[in-house]
Amino acid sequence: MSADEGWERLPVDVLLPTAGRPAPLAVTLAGLLAQEARFRLVVSDQTAGAPAYESDEAAAVLRVLRLRGVEVELHWRPERLGIAEQRHFLLEQARADHVLYLDDDVLLEPGALRRMVDAIQELGCGFVGMAPSGLTYVEDVRPHEQEAFELWEGKALPERIRKGMPEWERWRLHNAANAVHLAQRVDVPERGWVAYKVAWVAACVLFRTEALRAVGGYGFWRELGVNGAGEDVAVQLLILERFGGAGLLPSGAHHLQVETTLPDRDTDGYALVVEAADAR
Repeated sequence: MSADEGWERLPVDVLLPTAGRPAPLAVTLAGLLAQEARFRLVVSDQTAGAPAYESDEAAAVLRVLRLRGVEVELHWRPERLGIAEQRHFLLEQARADHVLYLDDDVLLEPGALRRMVDAIQELGCGFVGMAPSGLTYVEDVRPHEQEAFELWEGKALPERIRKGMPEWERWRLHNAANAVHLAQRVDVPERGWVAYKVAWVAACVLFRTEALRAVGGYGFWRELGVNGAGEDVAVQLLILERFGGAGLLPSGAHHLQVETTLPDRDTDGYALVVEAADAR
């Protein structure tokens, strides 16, 4: 019997940028193993000194992923040119119809990847995301941050969202443990998910590869620079306007709540990409 017998092959490349986080990386990889699916995994590691994926813990999980039929591709690129460059490099490696950008501090529940693939195919949009919750905040219920919550009925249609618009306030939906509390408000059908309207989703986003490339991907990385941030906000707003997008509940993604590796953020991707495009 094959070790991966019964595991479904999904049309997904999982793109995982990492730097200096061997223990969180191992936990994130374990969440991918819990998906019980075959996919292609591409890791871009910018850890100085030696790759984080060579740590005992991460390497052990990678061995099991390979045993289960997951194609694993590892890149050690210690020169840091910014997170947008990391994402751009990963997109250049992509071959599948869909790409999941998964941060190295996110733990996926079993079945999360399958639900995302089902949703993006049914909704017909450019991206779907599962907003990671911070479970240390699970007792911190914030109704005032949930006021912008609105479900999609049918397809997820294109929307134009900019700062200052009421729809921009949807960013608050993903603070703290709001994703957990929002899931408690909805009736989830047998398919296992409902879709809601977003401005953007961080850390766990499944894109249609064609849609991501159609808006230029992260080709602006040189302008954003080493300490730039907001690259995903900019890209998702552009995709949202042309192809639509959605968040999914219940979210099967959880923050590990470890310290950020991007403390300095001196360039805003929204201003650089979205406002510049609007000005043309």
